Amino acid sequence: MSRRIVCLRHGQTLWNVEKRFQGHTDIPLDETGIAQAARAASLLAALRPSLIVSSDLQRAHDTALALARLVNLDVAVDKDFRERGGGLWEGLTREEIAERWPEEYLAWEAPEGEDVAVVAERVSAAMRRWAARLDDGGLLVIASHGAALRLGICALLGLPQELWSAIGGLGNCSWSVLEEGRKGWRLLEHNAGTLPEPVHSDDRPEAEG
Repeated sequence: MSRRIVCLRHGQTLWNVEKRFQGHTDIPLDETGIAQAARAASLLAALRPSLIVSSDLQRAHDTALALARLVNLDVAVDKDFRERGGGLWEGLTREEIAERWPEEYLAWEAPEGEDVAVVAERVSAAMRRWAARLDDGGLLVIASHGAALRLGICALLGLPQELWSAIGGLGNCSWSVLEEGRKGWRLLEHNAGTLPEPVHSDDRPEAEG
């Protein structure tokens, strides 16, 4: 039996609705996000997770707790699953960012923010570290953030950076499923669960489609 990872993006926040860059800012779920987390938990509970771990930010942790209550597991917390740091962009809307930093906006590189390669490495390393705790056939659920999960998935799959844009974003309380095979990890499902809701995250604008 292969080990699997479910990468679950947190529920909606007010800043998601307003299209503000959240990054490391600790924003809570809104009423819609709480309902989304409960719905996702009811579906994912059927997979019988072995471990649940979340980012230390409350929007991800509260999403994880909704599942943990159903399956009678604790939620471990790992800061390495935090969202990509947005530097000077945190709290600003996409329109404000584009107006103040037009060149950086096109490259989606925030002044004083985290580099995508750094985020991909820290998230994928944390994925491997927690997956190593699973028994054969075990299932790890990671509650994290849109950009962090997408970048971590790309790195875990071994994709070169020039191909990272080929993996789209995750909607609120949507998830991706990864399975460990003989030649490494492979992507079984992506952005499942709450389609066709739009993707509004801290990820690149073209990832929002």
